[in-house]
Amino acid sequence: MAVTTTAPPAPAAAASRKGGAAAVTAVLVLLIAALALVDIAQGTSGVGAAEVWKALTGQADAADASVVVASRLPRMAAGLLVGAALGMAGAALQAVSRNVLAAPDTLAVNAGSYFSLGLVAATGVSLPLLASSGVAFVGGLAAAAVVLGLSGLGAGTVRLVLAGSALTLGLSSVTEGLLLLFPEQTEGLYAWNQGSIAQNGFGGVLWMLPLAVAGLAGLLLVARRVDALALGDDAARGLGVSVRATRVITVVLAALLSATAVTLAGPIGFVGLSAPAAVRLLARRYRGFSRTRASVTRSALTGAVLVLGSDVALRALVPSDVAVAVPTGVVTSLVGAVFLVVLATRGRDTGAAAPPDRLHIRSRTVFLTVAGTLMAALLAVTVASVLLGDSKLLLGDVLNWTQGRAGRVVSFVLDTRVPRVLAALLAGAALALAGTLVQAVTRNPLAEPGVMGVSGGAALGAVLLVTTAPEAGPTGLAAAAFAGAALASALVFGLSARGGFRQNRLVLVGMGVATASAALISLLIVLTDPFNATKALTWLSGSTYGRTLPDLLPLAVVLAVGVAVALARRTELDLVSLDGDTPRLLGLGVPGARLGFLALGVLLSAAAVAVTGTIAFVGLVAPHAARALVGRRHVRVVPVAVLLGAVLVGTADMVGRTVIAPAQLGAGLLTAVIGTPYFLWLLIRTRTSAR
Repeated sequence: MAVTTTAPPAPAAAASRKGGAAAVTAVLVLLIAALALVDIAQGTSGVGAAEVWKALTGQADAADASVVVASRLPRMAAGLLVGAALGMAGAALQAVSRNVLAAPDTLAVNAGSYFSLGLVAATGVSLPLLASSGVAFVGGLAAAAVVLGLSGLGAGTVRLVLAGSALTLGLSSVTEGLLLLFPEQTEGLYAWNQGSIAQNGFGGVLWMLPLAVAGLAGLLLVARRVDALALGDDAARGLGVSVRATRVITVVLAALLSATAVTLAGPIGFVGLSAPAAVRLLARRYRGFSRTRASVTRSALTGAVLVLGSDVALRALVPSDVAVAVPTGVVTSLVGAVFLVVLATRGRDTGAAAPPDRLHIRSRTVFLTVAGTLMAALLAVTVASVLLGDSKLLLGDVLNWTQGRAGRVVSFVLDTRVPRVLAALLAGAALALAGTLVQAVTRNPLAEPGVMGVSGGAALGAVLLVTTAPEAGPTGLAAAAFAGAALASALVFGLSARGGFRQNRLVLVGMGVATASAALISLLIVLTDPFNATKALTWLSGSTYGRTLPDLLPLAVVLAVGVAVALARRTELDLVSLDGDTPRLLGLGVPGARLGFLALGVLLSAAAVAVTGTIAFVGLVAPHAARALVGRRHVRVVPVAVLLGAVLVGTADMVGRTVIAPAQLGAGLLTAVIGTPYFLWLLIRTRTSAR
């Protein structure tokens, strides 16, 4: 029997690959140098390349030299340091978690830092730069630990993205609530959260440079241990590597690097995701790049290229006076969104549609009991919401108001409060129904309009109108939200439809569209005047403020139609939610049914967002709780989910209007606080059941 062996690579080939790797590194260094020179020459002042050269050689006048030394050079140095730190952090996190989507963004490190700094700022305490870095480090490290613990090391990309996105949304919602409650103490924090490398002198760069060097040195020291982890935990232990200690040390070092970048420039999005991805592509040709030491150092260079390249491209494409106000993080977030979508559409999707839940058959008595209890709860929430607020009323006042016999003060209070209460109830019901439809069609228990990017598209359309045409009325706002939701849903479901709505592709494309929408929303808010910015932030928090009864008519009509269609087509919903084969065997046109239910879900989401702004997680929590209570038959799930959604948002709106009256919190902030733990618990539950 002939035995074939594979010959080792020829010395010339090995030398060629080594030389090629060195050439790639040299190209990265030259590219950084070129981008740095261009970045220094760009700006709003009349200091061009010639003046910059004179300033560097000591020949420029005092004014030009001051611009170069105090602004241009520090900005360029900050771009280099931030890009390198984020690139190294992303490479380390991906290596230790064995997940190509691990990064400071997807692990909620940036959101944790943002929350911790916002919490300190709300107290009115002013911290020096180094102490702020420590606060950001603690917050980012805690967030990363939660996400990695929930998603599991080496787990699929979808679980990590979902856990990170859920925690990011929850922490960001709390932080935005702090911004609205303490506007003076947190002034400028929202703009800082978008990420900008603009600096005033070298002070910040010099303070943060030792921390970045320490992080790099630490990663290089543990690089061999991290390489051993790539062989598997058992193999690494066989080589004498402490698996847990290596992971903890690596995550701590990555959090330190992320905190360094966040403290210096705010969260610069998706550099830690995209830079290691580019190096990973090079590693397919040059194997030396696959080792941790090479990956970390080359990711640092690639991260610097991304940050400086984004800054240069921004200033080249946008007028200088506008480019100054545009955060660099907006550009890098858009790049990261494109990366997520490309990864989802071009990669092989190994995540099949989630298997259906066990078909629990509940008795009619259980359904009637649950429905009756929820109707009583809805009535109680409605009455309490009408009576409570900054002004407390009695039932007699409400009765007199309905008969037109109330006083001027009571009439004014109820004329403004009743539409708000109805808006919260209708929006909660619509979002719950939309989530029920989306989860049934995609057979994905973690799908909902917010996660799928539909709510983000609706919010983008509405914020675009608020910031560009603030005089537009409710009808225009509803139309803009509808248009944004339609565009986002077309992108998400169109790009993820190939091969069926598989879990990985659908979630990643949805996250990409949601990320792009959030980046564009941030850009619009930063560029608009402060009045429009406050209006947009209040609307994004899920506020019912200022709603009138005519504003609610479109939502009420869409909700009534949606409930009627869902109940009338309940059998089709049951079949579509089972699998792809059973409906076909029974003669049901699956593509047409899916498209119809998805279109109805998008319409419901857009109508709700147009009235109340962004309210998160209702479309996830209500359908899940309904199925747990009454089983999977949609003739029972639909009414129970609708009631649950109305009760949840109605309660959140009431609490937001009363607990700190006369100040108020948007219902969306409170539902995010409620929904985030529930979403993370679902991840734990599904991971446990999958074992």
